[in-house]
Amino acid sequence: MSTPDWADVDRYVVDHLVRDTESSATLRANADAGLPAIDVSEAQGKFLSLLARSTGARRVLEIGTLGGFSTLWLARGVGAEGLVTTLEYESRHAEVARANLDRAGVGERVEIRVGAAIDSLPVLADERPDPYDLIFIDADKVNNANYVRWALRLGRPGATIVVDNVVRGGGLADDTSADPAVRASRELVELLATEPRLDATVIQTVGAKGWDGFAFAVVN
Repeated sequence: MSTPDWADVDRYVVDHLVRDTESSATLRANADAGLPAIDVSEAQGKFLSLLARSTGARRVLEIGTLGGFSTLWLARGVGAEGLVTTLEYESRHAEVARANLDRAGVGERVEIRVGAAIDSLPVLADERPDPYDLIFIDADKVNNANYVRWALRLGRPGATIVVDNVVRGGGLADDTSADPAVRASRELVELLATEPRLDATVIQTVGAKGWDGFAFAVVN
């Protein structure tokens, strides 16, 4: 037998601990619709659901819907009385996400807003919604620091903020990188380090999606 790699371990974890028909159907529907395969992994999706459940989150803000895969897991995590507000730039992606979420039976828990998140967030703030318990950011990476600033404005004290894809295959440690996504990740970490209203860390991950990681912060 060859030495197992990261993807093999992910598959083992999914087979034993995730095994979910609706989330698998969502991934297939996304692929059939031609959406890019940039969803969180299945194990990461389950983690998001458990995170929402373990923190008692009932109001979640998601920045970056794609086809609704992570949205599905978050909607499960908030329960039948919860609400996920998710922001998606592409109208076609939002249509696929809506179909996926309705088919999975969680559509009533999810509000999808279409448009650039950087434009949708001020509109949302002007509506003065109840504060969010959990904010998951997985959109255009160059705006991650801006999204965290909005998360601070919209989240309650004690809210959790998760920002995906910040390690960039190790690029986070490269202060000479010209990659806009790497530079944005470094800007994000610098913000997290200096913002007194946040306590944060970064967790590296390996798996089916390769080498990456997420920032994890709590609003003080």
